Amino acid sequence: MEKSLEKQAGVLLEQQGLKLAVAESCTGGLISHLITNVAGASNYYLGGVTSYANQVKVGMLGVSPSTIEQHGAVSAETVLEMARGVRKVLGADVGVAVSGIAGPSGGTPQKPVGTVWVGLSSAKDEFARHFLWQGDRLAIKKQSAQAAFSLLIEFLQAA
Repeated sequence: MEKSLEKQAGVLLEQQGLKLAVAESCTGGLISHLITNVAGASNYYLGGVTSYANQVKVGMLGVSPSTIEQHGAVSAETVLEMARGVRKVLGADVGVAVSGIAGPSGGTPQKPVGTVWVGLSSAKDEFARHFLWQGDRLAIKKQSAQAAFSLLIEFLQAA
């Protein structure tokens, strides 16, 4: 039986002696929930911030208000600032962030429901990926969480 993505990520984090922090918006804590379902996650997982409201992104994670004004809460720029912020606030080696539109409302022609950005920040590298998911709210949240784990695994395997 194949290991879940959260278990794979945990094994890699532990092998590399790295600590993880997560900033979640549209996933609402799902990533943290999945991580903490894995026994021994306290060896590599420091914690997370569910920054659903923009004032939390700004006040707690240090996202610039001008970034949200210019690019929106659902953007590469915002998730990178979220990932960088949660990494710094919690003292982690790696920060992962997710922001998106899970629906069923809130979409626009430019950013339809299902639009999600996932970002990762470490001392060495930062990058963000865009996704456009289909399905209902829960399906979009699940796909976004899995994408965050995939991005983290890809980063750790390249290290």
